[in-house]
Amino acid sequence: MPDPATLHAREKVVLDHFHDEVRQEWDDVLATFPHPHYELIAMMTVHDGDAAVRRYYDDTRVAFPDQDHEIIAVRHSADAVIVEFWLLGTHLGPLNGIPATGGRFRVRMTGYFLFDEAENLICERVYFDRLTMFSQLLASLNMRNPRNWLWLIRALRGLARMGATPDPRLTTTTPPDLS
Repeated sequence: MPDPATLHAREKVVLDHFHDEVRQEWDDVLATFPHPHYELIAMMTVHDGDAAVRRYYDDTRVAFPDQDHEIIAVRHSADAVIVEFWLLGTHLGPLNGIPATGGRFRVRMTGYFLFDEAENLICERVYFDRLTMFSQLLASLNMRNPRNWLWLIRALRGLARMGATPDPRLTTTTPPDLS
């Protein structure tokens, strides 16, 4: 395990990263990486490089302009800071073909912030249950109203497209040597 000073420095990078995301200070967030790299396991997508990560930020903040988080716990491993948190927001714009519902969501997530041997943040890998998020957004609509049925069809199509073609960097894995 790294020494306490290294753990503290890593944690500061990660907490600054979280803080700057809420403030939507994208240059500051991206400065926490030498090369921005996000992996969203629920969607089986990778956003790699400055332009791709900025598009991800733009897309998610159009959909959830008030996106915020509540940190539950911060833990350390040999090469990562692991953060459990609640992600929350209001669905006010389209997201991957899913039209806005105006509904709120609050979803528990885990983020792995991976560091290389030079103590550079090299990846943010996020795990969450997208069905929980979708269910909360859907609950804000009155499905007895036939006008919302078209929304539901569009939303299901959008949801089906998410992760339909998994990024091979997430599916081609090598088991660790545990011997």
